Amino acid sequence: MNRRDFIRQSAFTTAGTMLIPQFLKAYEAQAMGQTMAPSGKILVVVQLSGGNDGLNTVVPFRNDIYYRERPTIAIRPENVLKLNDDIGLHPAMTPLKALYDEGLVTVINNVGYPNPDRSHFRSMDIWQTGSDSDQYLQTGWLGRYLDKTDKARPYNALEVDDTLSLALKGDRLNGLAVLDPKKLYNQTRSGLVRNLSQQHDHDHETVGYLYKTLAETVSSAEYVFDKATVRSTMATYPAHELGNRLKTVSQLIQSGVATSVYYVSISGFDTHINQPGQQERLLKQYAEAVGAFMADLKAAGRQNDVMLMTFSEFGRRVKQNASNGTDHGTASNVFLIGGGLPSQRVLNEAPNLSDLTEGDLKYTVDFRQIYATLLRHYLGADDVAILGRRFDALKLV
Repeated sequence: MNRRDFIRQSAFTTAGTMLIPQFLKAYEAQAMGQTMAPSGKILVVVQLSGGNDGLNTVVPFRNDIYYRERPTIAIRPENVLKLNDDIGLHPAMTPLKALYDEGLVTVINNVGYPNPDRSHFRSMDIWQTGSDSDQYLQTGWLGRYLDKTDKARPYNALEVDDTLSLALKGDRLNGLAVLDPKKLYNQTRSGLVRNLSQQHDHDHETVGYLYKTLAETVSSAEYVFDKATVRSTMATYPAHELGNRLKTVSQLIQSGVATSVYYVSISGFDTHINQPGQQERLLKQYAEAVGAFMADLKAAGRQNDVMLMTFSEFGRRVKQNASNGTDHGTASNVFLIGGGLPSQRVLNEAPNLSDLTEGDLKYTVDFRQIYATLLRHYLGADDVAILGRRFDALKLV
């Protein structure tokens, strides 16, 4: 097993692993010094897993083709939360519309990539790694951001979950998956590492790398646990999974954890059957959780320090299917929220429903342009080194 395979496959960067033996205490103590996110800015990524239907999220309510192709699932014009003369939000997204009216939301339409893949797993890999559709990478775009960050630690990129997504896995360093800081801390105080340390059936280099990875994991778990107890948010969040996870993110931000990137997800968007009710429920959960999160940050004076990006691995087809749902499509929309953006806006044109490719939307914005913009202009990172080549940044100001 080589280093890259180990760090890619390792369970030691997920939330349920192990404790460090005494011989690693010196490393653990050394790793506790950093107290601020490297750039002072924080990116929160919210993943809508399953392929969210972008056309019923940002609705082209004046487009006759939209209503012709979706006779039973289209959002009626009178119900749309209008953003401009052509498009508006799903009616379940009232809290997001309020944020838009406050000047905190940028809507980016037609986001995708060349030669799109309609497989959930493959398309998610493409989004999480920042690869071309015919390119297979073993590291994520945020993991490579960690690799390029001076003196980075796993806690500089946290996923609020039990397992770590590919997006946060680097070649040199992984982020840390932590659903419950106290639980993770207690788990890293078990005896499993001590048992592993007695098994020397690896080559010398890999064993050394194993110990280093364990040390980084345990020191990060202790650091996050210690910081998480500094301050508890008193804000009210919706009592569902995404609400709880964004509450955890807010608490960690307000406690001063030196994390530049947080990653959370909400699943269930694969709406092949009876889409309207399911998507309405999920979009409501998303909007109310984000609304509570941004209100919490505003009360703490941190709203301009935190950018929240929302994406899904693909959109849905323009024409509804026979099961009152939609099938896998291509381009969709991305939201950027907070972060000190100058005003509310719809950044680009609405989808062109009269110019499709085999019934699917054509992308006009490569998702890696968004990554490049956030890396270069927000996090202050070398986007070319991280993404492998230069992508044109979006004009957000």
